[in-house]
Amino acid sequence: MTLHIENLKFGYSRTDGFQLDVPSLRVETGSTCLLLGPSGSGKSTFLSLLAGVMQADQGRIALAGRDFSSLSGSQMDRFRGTHIGFVYQTLNLIPWLSVSENIALGLAFAPERRARMSKSVSLGVHDLMTRLDLDPASFADQPAGQLSLGQQQRVAAARALIGAPDLVLADEPSSALDDANTTVFFDLLMAGLDRTRQMLVVVSHDARLAPRFDRVINMQDLIRGGSAA
Repeated sequence: MTLHIENLKFGYSRTDGFQLDVPSLRVETGSTCLLLGPSGSGKSTFLSLLAGVMQADQGRIALAGRDFSSLSGSQMDRFRGTHIGFVYQTLNLIPWLSVSENIALGLAFAPERRARMSKSVSLGVHDLMTRLDLDPASFADQPAGQLSLGQQQRVAAARALIGAPDLVLADEPSSALDDANTTVFFDLLMAGLDRTRQMLVVVSHDARLAPRFDRVINMQDLIRGGSAA
């Protein structure tokens, strides 16, 4: 499985000339990639393009052999649900739902991910919770809004990982965490990733994360003019 980007260009209609320009990029199954850059460098924009939430002006993004530009909006929604897991910077947990219910939401619009699980959804949720150091006996039925921020980050990661989507994207997942919780979070995220089936792309401003990744790309090398802010 490969994420393949070719001759990608994207720019906002503004006078500062900001444009993402990615001649070629490949991310293979089992690999991890960090997109590194300051605020306004286009990190979140690039991640939205990789998730198929935004469309490029030119070029090609393909995953699992499917060119995003060939898919209709509804087809892209289904494809995203099947093949892509997302850890949002704002987490997007539903605070009144339990931890296990929030994690299972990762399968709500992804019947193919649910079907390829080798165990029941409940067992899959509990397995991921254990791997991410969230004791199911203590946390499974607890409302997500009652957890600490570090614990909520792990719930968001589990939701993205459940059903082993081919591509896991994470947008500044540690931006609100202190150094100690950042270390714990990335240790657990990497441990929760199935390297035989999945690839991980993270965007961050924190250069200290670089040694954890197989590949590091500086966003300044992918933009022209202005900023995305």
